[in-house]
Amino acid sequence: MHGRVPAVSPEELPERLPEGSLLDVREQEEWDAGHAPGAVHIPMNEIPQRLDEIPEADQLYVICRSGGRSSKVTAYLNAGGWDAVNVDRGMNGWSSVGRPVVADDPDAEPHVL
Repeated sequence: MHGRVPAVSPEELPERLPEGSLLDVREQEEWDAGHAPGAVHIPMNEIPQRLDEIPEADQLYVICRSGGRSSKVTAYLNAGGWDAVNVDRGMNGWSSVGRPVVADDPDAEPHVL
């Protein structure tokens, strides 16, 4: 990968993200353990086959666990015409600065896997 991928830290993200502006590219078991409220989930390896499901947002934020996978997806999407930005430090950074994490299972304690 050549060049720099646009990135933002969790601290720099707007307090309330617009609906459909956060794309989580982690695996299903990571998503199930805990994710950002309102995020759209498409695992990294499914992105090329599911491009029609990528949210149409003015600014698309892409997140994974620590920022590596989301950086690759950000570069891929930007090459395809999206305006995507990688979330540095991923869900680890997201949760460490106190942003909410939810799980789909109401009996589970949400956490970053």
